[in-house]
Amino acid sequence: MSDPDSAVSLPPGPLYSGDFADPFVLNVDGTYYAYGTGQHGELGRRAFEALSSPDLVNWTPHGGVLEPLSTERMDYWAPEVARANDTFYLYSSVGHGDQGHHLRVAAAAHPLGPFVDRGLNLTPDEPFAIDPHPFQAPDGTWWLFFARDNLGSARPGTVLAVAPLHDMTRLGDAQTILRASGDWQRYQAGRAMYGGVYDWHTLEGPFVLFRDGLFHLLYSGGAWINESYGVGHAVADHPLGPWTEPVPGANVLHSAGTLRGPGHTSVTTLNGQDVLIFHAWDAGHTRRQLHAAPLRWKNGRPCAMPPVS
Repeated sequence: MSDPDSAVSLPPGPLYSGDFADPFVLNVDGTYYAYGTGQHGELGRRAFEALSSPDLVNWTPHGGVLEPLSTERMDYWAPEVARANDTFYLYSSVGHGDQGHHLRVAAAAHPLGPFVDRGLNLTPDEPFAIDPHPFQAPDGTWWLFFARDNLGSARPGTVLAVAPLHDMTRLGDAQTILRASGDWQRYQAGRAMYGGVYDWHTLEGPFVLFRDGLFHLLYSGGAWINESYGVGHAVADHPLGPWTEPVPGANVLHSAGTLRGPGHTSVTTLNGQDVLIFHAWDAGHTRRQLHAAPLRWKNGRPCAMPPVS
């Protein structure tokens, strides 16, 4: 784990001025590539803007990297990229607004693409699936963590699930691993969904790390549209769990000072130190922007607070 007393130096505030929600950063041979929600493939434009950087500070935009599925206007959300056998696989969810999102996979020979969809719906039986996170365990197995809707608990809403990746384009059976457990994860009271009205809770944006023999799950909870949004933490000794939360709540990252509604994290390293990548609202609440902060570990728990200002 990173030395809690030795943190990298990162500039305060957003690292990129544009709209860059749901950021994911991948280090490829010393160059950092960032992918974010923001372009949706309309009018023939490629989806998912990509940036590159030598140092996590200075970023160069490269435009969209995913060839759109069709000329139809669709919403492309939350890209993450994994490298396997010199091929880059981009996982994302595609749908229409809050309806009909399914997980898909595209492939390319370069981290800047162009990525071409493989023609596969990875979650055909899910009513709503978003935020795919490919993860390779220390034993070499691949897993896909994601968020899906589920009504079967005292706190119905969006929960976290995982499924084995039999190969980079073939998903096994999914298992729910974490449900809402507290009021801080409430998205909206009295939300009309699936023909009923629910006190809706949301867990989303999973990202997994393996540190000191344990799997650590970072996830976002609450309502992304306001300052209740934050990042929680769970641990397990296997990707299938059981997953437990050592300290319930948004204890990894939450709104503080000028930081508003931070969430949807990924983790990379700089100079041997863990760095948390996330988005947060600008002052006018008009866009979610790319941020980074040192991720410190204390007593086996990750924390990025106090946040950047």
